[in-house]
Amino acid sequence: MSKDQAIGGIIFLVCIVIIIGYIAALFFPTEVAGLIGLKFRDLYHARLWLVAIPVLIALVAILGIGAWIGWTMATTPPPKPIEEIEAEEKAEEEKKTEEKTE
Repeated sequence: MSKDQAIGGIIFLVCIVIIIGYIAALFFPTEVAGLIGLKFRDLYHARLWLVAIPVLIALVAILGIGAWIGWTMATTPPPKPIEEIEAEEKAEEEKKTEEKTE
């Protein structure tokens, strides 16, 4: 097993454990609360944060990608007009034909 495969396996296992833990905490909050020592009155806030944190992360990721796309579009120079490109190509072809005839 290569180093990359080992890292991939570890990432896979960590993700599976987090998925199982998230689902358990969201749908079976009293059992999970008993395991980690939360009081019953704290369950509402814990479930609220279980939803709010992933939503916040997703929103920040989507808006970050949008900002990156906007920055790239704002800082990239515009391409040449097609007419200008065609004129340059035509001039190059004429130059090549003149060189061949000489």
